[in-house]
Amino acid sequence: MSNTYKDLQNSHPCFGGQKNNAGRIHLPVSPGCNIACRFCDRTINDVEDRPGVTSKVLKPEDCKEILKKALEICPDIKVAGIAGPGDTLATDTALKTFRIVKEKFPNLIKCMSTNGLLLSEKAQEVIDVGVDSLTVTVNAVDPVIEEKLNAYIIYHGKKIEGVEGAKILIKNQIEGIRKIASAGITVKVNTVLVPEINGDHIEEIARTVKEAGARIYNIIPLIPQHELKNVKAPVCAEIDAARIKASKYIEVFRHCHHCRADAVGVPGKSEFGDQIYQRRLNVKETFSHG
Repeated sequence: MSNTYKDLQNSHPCFGGQKNNAGRIHLPVSPGCNIACRFCDRTINDVEDRPGVTSKVLKPEDCKEILKKALEICPDIKVAGIAGPGDTLATDTALKTFRIVKEKFPNLIKCMSTNGLLLSEKAQEVIDVGVDSLTVTVNAVDPVIEEKLNAYIIYHGKKIEGVEGAKILIKNQIEGIRKIASAGITVKVNTVLVPEINGDHIEEIARTVKEAGARIYNIIPLIPQHELKNVKAPVCAEIDAARIKASKYIEVFRHCHHCRADAVGVPGKSEFGDQIYQRRLNVKETFSHG
């Protein structure tokens, strides 16, 4: 049985568990992605603190020893999460890893993040592996807006660009959220706020994902990079305004940190990624999209 939302609030740092010194470990096992976000720069390096970055990509079978070591160093870890550096459903590595976690570390909360392109068709696998909380990044529910944030999708081996690809992505995200939420799993939705593109669209996103079954909503400020490197990041007033709009429809999470795909520890209080993953290799390679 999945942890309830109340359980997650007490023991998951992304649902309010920081006040209880709840820690998490991100297992960077998902190498590739199947959509091309215009703001995403997935990278291997040791120095940047942001999503999409890891010092190495692990194999599922590596994770047993990594988790054992992490729990010895940081007993506060309550959550094993997989958030990249690519998409968790674009390959089968995340689901394989969660099967290992379920068997070897049954007390850990299993947390997964996805762009949702394959969520609808893989929903039952996500449910069966015992994922406790699922985060889906939904940046628009209007394909015309989504196309400005995502150049194309790779769907069943085919590259689909523009509005046509955006329509498929949005449809699959909403259907997937509905299936996962109906199974009693807590769904959080992340939206990357790009004021000049989706700033006036936040209410519609919040209302749509709430109706689909999402429980909590997290607005993440754009980090200007890749194709949107010249677009301004939102200022605090714009983030606050977006949160107020969203909160008319859904509970809003306000304490997000930009975490690496290989973060370890209690957010804002401790970080053990250097010890667990032997970082500081001073290597920087950039993943291609797709």
